[in-house]
Amino acid sequence: MCRTGSLSEPPDGNGRGGEKDVAPAFTALLEDSAEDLYESAPCGYLSTLMDGTVAKVNSTLLDWLGLRRQDVVGRRRFADLLTVGGRMYHETHFAPLLRMQGELRGVALEMKTTRGSRLPVLVSSAVKHGSEGEPLLIRTTVVDASDRRAYEEELLRRRQDAERARVEAEQARIAAEEARKQAEADRERLADALAVLQQSLLPDTLPAVPGLETAVHYHTASPDQLGGDFYDLFPIDGNRWAFFLGDVCGKGPQAAALTSLTRYTLRAAAHHTPEPAAVLTTLNTVLHDRYTAGGDPRYCTCVFGILEPGAGDGHTTVELASGGHPPALVMRADGRAEFLCTPGGLLVGALPTAPFTTARTTLAPGDTLLLYTDGLTEARTGPTRDSLYGEEGLLAFAADHASAAPQALIAALTELLKGFGDGLDDDTALFAIGAPGPEAPTPAAHPQPVTKHPR
Repeated sequence: MCRTGSLSEPPDGNGRGGEKDVAPAFTALLEDSAEDLYESAPCGYLSTLMDGTVAKVNSTLLDWLGLRRQDVVGRRRFADLLTVGGRMYHETHFAPLLRMQGELRGVALEMKTTRGSRLPVLVSSAVKHGSEGEPLLIRTTVVDASDRRAYEEELLRRRQDAERARVEAEQARIAAEEARKQAEADRERLADALAVLQQSLLPDTLPAVPGLETAVHYHTASPDQLGGDFYDLFPIDGNRWAFFLGDVCGKGPQAAALTSLTRYTLRAAAHHTPEPAAVLTTLNTVLHDRYTAGGDPRYCTCVFGILEPGAGDGHTTVELASGGHPPALVMRADGRAEFLCTPGGLLVGALPTAPFTTARTTLAPGDTLLLYTDGLTEARTGPTRDSLYGEEGLLAFAADHASAAPQALIAALTELLKGFGDGLDDDTALFAIGAPGPEAPTPAAHPQPVTKHPR
């Protein structure tokens, strides 16, 4: 055990202790006077009378406040050393609690310095009592809390910054949500407007053709864009009916304008010269003069035909011409399916003149003529969506449904389109015309609703 005045030092490199060299220094430290320790302590000390008058104060606290001892001892009270706010808190809370409890620890106050600055401190006070229990004086310890105050202010600032960031993020989220809702509302209004405009470019219903059954389906690839596919069916005279189906180039309002001009031109030309090749020639001239000749090449593909139902044998003659359009598909009641060749057809409107050839066929009872746009044959299939459905796929599908009536055929094709999923990225129009088989009932003579892809 080490004794006072003979503290040992760990051995040096030679194994010898350093007791003789170090002991005098430790002895000198332990011989410091209590007064010196009081005056030079790392915290402030002061003693006050019960009314707060300063009776004793150490040099540390005087140095912090920039005061002289003779200006403080016996001349000022402890509360005089505090800021206005600190003085108010001392009078209303600190002093009353100290009198009641006899001791307070770690109370945050602010003291004022002669330099006009504020010194944040933590104050602990205790009442010293006499032998009879009477209060004699108050001993107070003052700890500099500047670093703590700076830390608290920095922490508060960071919390405020974090709260401000949180509020800004919440405001941004709310603004984004409002923008999303507004965009969604705008998109719905646009979709409604486009749907109305799209419907104006297509017949609401198809008229009933005596002795024939018809069915249509229109798939819109995007509710945000106007499609370019079109079709129609209308009477020419007492026993002949005109029909057409096609696809204009492009999307949107310009495609809608081209579709409108195409439909009305075909209708007008059909009533003037009801011959398929002549009707397409007229349409080619109108589109070329209106667009391509002026430096804005626009065109369409189109199949135009004339129907003449048989008077009593149930056979219907069909004459049609094609301008760059996929070939029509004829499905026979005996299970055969074949494309109807229409050679020589060019894109309608692309060139000043274009040859069109009229093809003819007859629909016997149970036969069906299918018109379609290239959205069907150009649908992407396979696990990686890298193959086209193509005309061969359509021909195989038709062979499996050759005996189906028009409405049943269109229903089966509609399910086929759904099966393509995101591989079907173009508008698709389907139009079937057929003569009912001997066992099938005659269709009712009323307009048939048009089937459309839901938005």
